[in-house]
This record gives sequence, C-alpha cells and structure tokens, in this order.
Amino acid sequence: EVRLVESGGGLVQPGGSLRLSCVASGFTFNTNAMSWVRQAPGKGLEWVSTISDGGSNTHYADSVKGRFTISRDNAKKTLYLQLNNLKTEDTAMYYCQSPDSTRGQGTQVTISS
Repeated sequence: EVRLVESGGGLVQPGGSLRLSCVASGFTFNTNAMSWVRQAPGKGLEWVSTISDGGSNTHYADSVKGRFTISRDNAKKTLYLQLNNLKTEDTAMYYCQSPDSTRGQGTQVTISS
C-alpha cells in the first residue's frame, strides 16, 4: 500500500521560507517520479512541481519558478520542497503525490503578516 506522510508546514510571514518533507513507503520510491501539488482554500488542486526518479530533472509551475526547489533523497525515501520568498497566494494545503495520484494527508502552509 502506497503511503505518503507530509510535514513541515506552518505559519510564516511574506518573504519567509519553509521546507516541506514527504516520507514515502509501500512502493519503489527510487524508480518513480514524484510531485508536489497544492490546494488553496476554495480552489481546485494545482500542480506545483515534479522531479524525476533520479532527481536530475525538475519542473515547476510558473507561479513558483525561481522561488521553490524540489529535491529528493532516495536512500531516505523522502521528497522535499524548499519554499522561499513566500507570498500570501502560496497559502494552501500542500501534498506530495505519487505517479498513481496517491496523496498524503497534506501539510498546511499559511502566509500572513
């Protein structure tokens, strides 16, 4: 059974930073691309970023390009998302997502002064 557990969210001021983590189990992590998606209050799911199985290829939504960095540690079966220069519009529940679209419980990121 695929299981994903996100952590690292919180309340920060605009311009601040956070590092999200996602620990994976139940599948072969190091042979699968992984993604981060988010859902803002009252809105649909939005794709944020994807990283290839080995970590050499990354892709970002235009809204986060240059501010967010996706990475992974295959030995630890952990996916990361570094969030810098956060804006109020980044407020959302953040989920990691496996290729079969399984998501964890999410971690809340709130940007407010």
